[in-house]
Amino acid sequence: MRIGVDYYPEHWDRSLWIPDANLMKKTGVKVVRIGEFAWSRMEPEEGRFTFEWLDEIIEIFAERGIDVVLCTPTSCPPLWLYEAFPEAVQTGRDGRKIATGIRGHRCYNNRDFLRYARRIIDRMTARYGQNPAVIAWQIDNELEANFCFCETCIGEFRKWLKEKYGTIDAINRAYGNNVWSGEYSSWDQILPPYGSYPHAWLNPSFMLDFNRYASDNMIQYVKMQTEIIRKNSPGRQVTTNVWFCENMPDFYRTFEGLDFVSYDNYPTTKIPADPEECYSHGFHLDLMRGIKQQNFWIMEELSGGKGCWAPMSEMPQPGMIKGYSLQALAHGADTVVHFRWRSAVSGAEMFWHGLLDHSNVPGRRFLEFEDLCATAETLDAIDGTEIISDIAILYSSDNEYSFKIQPQTRGMYYMEQLQRFHQAFTNHGKNVDIIDHHASFASYRILVVPQMYITDPDTVARLHRFAAEGGIVILTNRSGVKDENNKCIMEQLPTVYRDMTGAYVEEYNPIGDGTVSLKFADGEACTGRQWCDILCAQTAEPVVFYDSRFYQGKPAVTVNAYEKGTVYYVGTVGEQKLYNRLAKDALTRANVPFLDGLPAHVEVTTRSGNGREIQFIFNNCEQEQRFELDGTEIVMEPFEMKIRN
Repeated sequence: MRIGVDYYPEHWDRSLWIPDANLMKKTGVKVVRIGEFAWSRMEPEEGRFTFEWLDEIIEIFAERGIDVVLCTPTSCPPLWLYEAFPEAVQTGRDGRKIATGIRGHRCYNNRDFLRYARRIIDRMTARYGQNPAVIAWQIDNELEANFCFCETCIGEFRKWLKEKYGTIDAINRAYGNNVWSGEYSSWDQILPPYGSYPHAWLNPSFMLDFNRYASDNMIQYVKMQTEIIRKNSPGRQVTTNVWFCENMPDFYRTFEGLDFVSYDNYPTTKIPADPEECYSHGFHLDLMRGIKQQNFWIMEELSGGKGCWAPMSEMPQPGMIKGYSLQALAHGADTVVHFRWRSAVSGAEMFWHGLLDHSNVPGRRFLEFEDLCATAETLDAIDGTEIISDIAILYSSDNEYSFKIQPQTRGMYYMEQLQRFHQAFTNHGKNVDIIDHHASFASYRILVVPQMYITDPDTVARLHRFAAEGGIVILTNRSGVKDENNKCIMEQLPTVYRDMTGAYVEEYNPIGDGTVSLKFADGEACTGRQWCDILCAQTAEPVVFYDSRFYQGKPAVTVNAYEKGTVYYVGTVGEQKLYNRLAKDALTRANVPFLDGLPAHVEVTTRSGNGREIQFIFNNCEQEQRFELDGTEIVMEPFEMKIRN
């Protein structure tokens, strides 16, 4: 395991560079990331390149044996570029150019921006592509799907639609544009979703395609940069850093041509008072590992309280700096890079705290980071190990965005049931992969398939085959609702999955922030929220019933034997108890060994390889935990990680 830091030499006087590098080496830092926002320092005037400062800082780190990740600086073009080419600035939904006082304001499609972006990337990679200190490249920074509304992007969107559909008539049929007299008669009538209207007021088929285009467009931008880097820096790894942003691209396709996944990991510093709230970043980490189904990097890790576009958050509690980093390791991270080495003294992010506060005096958080680095030095046995899982949760970019387009009921969001099932299986000590619905299912015993709202015919066929051959499938409410064009399927829910579930939905009730009483078949009580599918069990066995409202006594959860396999259908959104019991039942049916009786928020994961298994036990809460595991009493401090061979 390697620990690193994000460093911004352009922010600091040169007199700090060597002392900083010396302290990094003494602390145990193995890698630094630099350059991501420094275009104006690399090219202060059009065509005048000043890389000497970058040469110097790379050499300083190289002399101390600290590896460098260099970033392409294209997230923040210099203001002279925007002055010369104002059309390079993104256009917002209101049709106006966005303000350039922030980062990420470039249009991915503007030809002038792309010309200068290619040039700076080419110059950088030609200069440093074979530098032995530079081990990897990061493309841009925290890229989002391209929601730009300029004339160039409108043209690219129309081009994307022409390639997909061929004719206007085909688009009208796919979108159902006969509603509200929305039929196009020419390509010029197709415009992006301008204005302040909620997206739910617009045609949902059109909106889903716009998001698909926006994601594809960003992916093309990544490919452009990747090609230049690989030409000038063969043999070096290439990545980009992602996070859960407003306009999320398709993560799985984003990384198809890249070497590894990088994630910016900022777990909460304030543990929620509501015991039902899902806050563990184990879910995010497993999703990142599932993108390429291989180990990954953290390119930005929590180092202090956050504060920029919102008031400052609480500072990390004792144990969080080390514990959250080791949690990332436990879920498949091989390198964890902390944001940032020191807190900025200027700019909008000056209160997004780094390891060193504005005092420049190492404090509690820095000493904990130092302890983390020392611990990482002892973990050589983990090298070459990986996460092997019997359980996978299916994630779909289309489903995630479709829930944003048309919110189903108050408080309901796509990720929740994915997170609840994830928490349930990890609380039983199981590794969990979160994979794209197009990925192979071959290595899994249990597939959790929450809210498969958009129907992908290939995925439907493979889920049937997986269950028929003996696998366990867990489906939930809002599955089979829409076809691939985001139009409702005119059949009883769950439509294409009905034969698997052995049950169908007689009626549904979106109860939003209301509740409903539930009862397991053995009489144990539980609570449901948000959504109630009132089920009719045909071949399926009801295992949870509604115990209030006008559908009292009707099935809420069923389980069905489907050829050699088993298919669950969860008709409501329950409290965590519901998911814990269903996970335990599924593991028992699959004959998969698991841990029972772990306290809430204790996460147990295992990395395997080189003939060994290494178990990670993480106490992801602010209370001491005492419990028994394998006949041994375990006592854990808040946010403590125990590692057992």
